[in-house]
Amino acid sequence: MATAATCFAAVSPSSSRRRVSAQATSPWAGGAEELVRSGAVKAVRPRDAAEAMGAEGFRLLDVRPAWERARAGVRGSAHVPLFVEDDDMGPVTLLKKWVHLGYIGLWTGQAFTKMNDRFLDDVAAAVAGDGKDAKLLVACGEGLRSLIAVRMLHDDGYRNLAWLAGGFSKCVDGDFADVEGESKLQYATVGGVSYIFLQILLLLGVVQ
Repeated sequence: MATAATCFAAVSPSSSRRRVSAQATSPWAGGAEELVRSGAVKAVRPRDAAEAMGAEGFRLLDVRPAWERARAGVRGSAHVPLFVEDDDMGPVTLLKKWVHLGYIGLWTGQAFTKMNDRFLDDVAAAVAGDGKDAKLLVACGEGLRSLIAVRMLHDDGYRNLAWLAGGFSKCVDGDFADVEGESKLQYATVGGVSYIFLQILLLLGVVQ
């Protein structure tokens, strides 16, 4: 029986390293690649996350939007979304939402979002007591939004940062011990019509 990873892509260690490098050098990351490459921010693979949160004392910071977190999340982690649903009802935004629904939202279940302009304040509140010394393992679904968050946090003075390389989508059962929600953690980014297809594949036993 194939896993989701073997069904959709055969991933070798070298291809995994290339993917992490490609994520870190994405224009969206705003230079976070240098932070990871220099060691200022530690790249942590999902299979090593338990050790990072245990022996090394990192706290998991989940920056996914609320609807992804609701599908599956790690119990006890801090949740501060980097992007939030855009509730503006102006004509330009409504047009953007309509286009988004047709090209992205219907297939993925993702709402039309905007940057959370309180992100840094919300993180500060979530780590109250530790302040800028907080040890944070920053995570999202696929590793890109968390890179943006890492860059923002580092610029704001946080120096004990780690990044979940590849995001939750690259984890397997058991990487995180206490997962809550209706979905597996690695599938939480899948919604809309894609979610229906995923459920069919799971029912047929094509993926686990």
